Amino acid sequence: GSCFSSPSRSWRSLSAEMKQKATVSCSRRKNRKAHFTAPSHIRRKIMSAPLSKDLRTKYNVRAVPIRRDDEVMIVRGHYHDREGKVTQCYRKKFRIHVERVTRDKANGQTVPIPIHPSKVVITKLKLDKDRKALLERKNRTGKGKVSEKDAA
Repeated sequence: GSCFSSPSRSWRSLSAEMKQKATVSCSRRKNRKAHFTAPSHIRRKIMSAPLSKDLRTKYNVRAVPIRRDDEVMIVRGHYHDREGKVTQCYRKKFRIHVERVTRDKANGQTVPIPIHPSKVVITKLKLDKDRKALLERKNRTGKGKVSEKDAA
């Protein structure tokens, strides 16, 4: 757009004084471009899913980036209340594939239904040392290590 101040842009002049960081844009166009051209390591963070209530109380963490062998429950859409294991994280399309959430094509082939990670909750985490370290970092209370007995 142009740099001329029009009446519809008056709110932006207000936010100019209150801007926190010069490097962060509030432009819709730039934010959309950043989202859809994001590289794989940033898509991983975008593809985070919330933890279920009991996991959230256990780890004091609200959401984590989803990965292949996590078990999830779909909470929105046509397939809600379905549970299953994540079979694939399709970062290119910002979607995940869940076990047994498939449809049959006309030629008899079964194809997985892609689901956005924000529309699921993680019910069981696949824990390895990196994932445990991540949970420990994100744990807001400061105390509470993720011990071996918790992981089981």
